[in-house]
Formats: sequence, structure tokens, C-alpha cells
Amino acid sequence: METLEGAELCFPQLLNTSCRRPIPPRPEAYVGLAFICVLTVALNLLVIISISHYRQLQTNTNLLLLSLAVSDLLVALVLMPVQIVIGGCWFLGDLMCSLYWLINFIITSASVGNMVLISVDRYVAICDPLCYPTKVTQKRVQICVCLCWICSVFYNSLVLKENLRQPGRYKSCYGECIAVISDDAAAADFLFTFFGPIAVIIVLYMRVFVVAVSQARAMRSHIVSVTLQPSGTGTAKKSEMKAARTLGIVIIVFLICLFPYYCISLAGYDSLSSAASLAFENWLFYFNSCLNPVIYAFFYPWFRKSIKLIVTLQILQPDSCEAKML
Repeated sequence: METLEGAELCFPQLLNTSCRRPIPPRPEAYVGLAFICVLTVALNLLVIISISHYRQLQTNTNLLLLSLAVSDLLVALVLMPVQIVIGGCWFLGDLMCSLYWLINFIITSASVGNMVLISVDRYVAICDPLCYPTKVTQKRVQICVCLCWICSVFYNSLVLKENLRQPGRYKSCYGECIAVISDDAAAADFLFTFFGPIAVIIVLYMRVFVVAVSQARAMRSHIVSVTLQPSGTGTAKKSEMKAARTLGIVIIVFLICLFPYYCISLAGYDSLSSAASLAFENWLFYFNSCLNPVIYAFFYPWFRKSIKLIVTLQILQPDSCEAKML
């Protein structure tokens, strides 16, 4: 009986202080999760290589997609393997537990920030196309992306400062990995990384939708009327409209996957579930990192073409970075 009870513990030698080992998923579930992890790494690496290598793809919008692909790649390289390998018990120590949650929060915040930047980019491109080349320059986009990641690191370090200062202070048993934040910090996190960004994204894309519909009607009737568009703007290019539609799908899918991730905050809890558990809301958010490049493959011809060039090793040819991709 004692042997059976010990087998159900994360640390059998610590009968009184060890956490209970959760019932592990079926073996085929592990295979499926591992496949998603490998697929996510491969697809996001293709996005990163494509935009980084081919100069014609280094547009302002694609630089934002590059930043988003980096965050998705980190999800597949850091967060997914930890969830799969540790098997329901945390064996990596208290300091690594705190760092794990810090990385988790940073990636989540950076992903949300990238989505906001993408929404702003599409808003200016559709609603103010004449001023887009002067307002949205490559240097400004690079600065915004860097600030997004820097602010994410700084902000989440403050949110989790107590967990970083005393790793393991909130765990109730050995083998548990949790991060607990105060009510004020939880409220601020909900406001700055969920409610606020989503409100901005929705407002901007509603405006983009209204202007896009107006311009579509004008083009169908072969009339370009100033009354159909904001003052001082022209008609957005067809490619910009298509990009807005595609990125709108990316944002909608992201919000669907993000909402369950924040259900804990909505329910009023101030602690996060074990880092070892294969929680549905976590894996739904992680799966979004795999969906983004899949959406690109469906809607972006340049991504399909770059995949072909990379897989066939044509990318290794001299001056391949100058290839015509658009």
C-alpha cells in the first residue's frame, strides 16, 4: 500500500510533503502534442527565414509578422516542451519555475503587443494610405517592435517580482510550480495585456472594416468620392486590402485562443495552475502559434513560394535574397 501511494507522488521519498502526480494523458496524446510542437517550430522557422532572407519580403507589415513568428517560435521551443516533458510534476527547481513563468508572461505580452502593432499598421494603410509611407517607416516599425519586447520584459518582471525574489515561496508541496500575483497586479495585468489591447484592436479593425466596405462600394460603382473616405485620404491598394483581410483572420483566431487563457483572471483567481498540467486553455493558446503560419500559407502566395525555394535548397544559390517574391 505504501509503495502504491509512493508511486502516485512526484517525490516518493517525501511522503508528507510531495505533490500528487496527476493522471498522465494517453500515449497518443503525447505523440499529438509532440507533433504540434515540431510542426510549430518548422513553420515559424520558415516564416523567419523567408522574411529575413528575401529582401523583397522585408516590408513594414512583414517585419511585424517576423516579430510575431519569433514569439510563436519561443512558444514551441520553450513552453510546449516543458508542458510535454515534465509529466505533471516540476523537477527543475524553484528558480527555473519562476523563470518559466516569467518567460511565459513575456511571450504572451509580446504576442499581444505584436497584434496591436499589426492592427495599427493596417489601420494607417487602409484609412490613410497616402500618408502611410511617411508615417509608417521601416525604422519606426523596428523601434516599435524593440520597445514591445523591452516593455514586455520590464513589465512582467514587475508583475512577478515577488516570485522572482523568493522562488518557491507560494508552492504548497514539492513538485508544484505556481506563480501567484497580488490582486492589484492581476487587475493591472488583465487591463494592460488583455482588455486594453483587445479594445484597441477591435476599435481599429471596425474602422478598417467600415473604410474597406466604403472603398469596395466606390470601386464597384467606378466612383471615387471624397465623401466615402476620411478627409485627405486616397483609395487603398488591392494588396493592402487583402493583407488587412488576412491579418484580420490572424487577429480573430488569436483572440479566440487568448480568451480561455485569461479565463482564470476573469474568474477572479490570483494564482496560475501548475506549469506541469496540460491545461486546455494553455494548449489552446500555444496551438495559436502553429495556426498563424498555416493562415499565411493559405492566404500569402509569397509564403508558399518561399517554402518551395527553401525546401528545394534554392535559397542557397548566389543572390537568392534578390529573388522576386511578390
